Amino acid sequence: MSEATLHYCLFDTALGACGIAWSARGVARFQLPAKDSGTTERLLLRRAPGAIPAEPPPAITEAIAGVKRYCAGDAVDFSAVSVDLEGQDTFFQQIYAALRRVPWGHTTTYGALAKELGAGPEAARDVGQAMAQNPVALIIPCHRVLAAGGKVGGFSAPGGSTAKVRMLALEGVDLAPPPPAQASFGF
Repeated sequence: MSEATLHYCLFDTALGACGIAWSARGVARFQLPAKDSGTTERLLLRRAPGAIPAEPPPAITEAIAGVKRYCAGDAVDFSAVSVDLEGQDTFFQQIYAALRRVPWGHTTTYGALAKELGAGPEAARDVGQAMAQNPVALIIPCHRVLAAGGKVGGFSAPGGSTAKVRMLALEGVDLAPPPPAQASFGF
């Protein structure tokens, strides 16, 4: 991907300002909200140096509308959004393609993704690395990947694992431990 061909814009959502950068092939970078729009823009441009501000074309406008609906709590399927993953490792691209099939309100694990791709349990670390380097978080839903045993695991977006838990809660995924059992003696 030629960084010089990237364009970007910021837009407001119910969760804060997001940023999106695109090429002729599709969304190349996506930035979840940070503490303010200036920080969001700075983080986006760190991953898309040389991107030029622009009005988004129709396909990007549609993706932005989906992000706004998602942030408002609507179930949104981003699997049809075109992404530009040029320059990404081939195995990472396979991981991202598998992850895009995990729907709203569902989760998977690093190990399960590795297994789905025919790799052994040692590849779970590679899956974790792919999640950390995901250039289009949310559109490629890395927040839906948990560690073994349903543990949250890491999240490299602003807010870290707290943001991941909030995104999953928005989708109806409850990661809280179950309440303690109440003794019932029947009398």
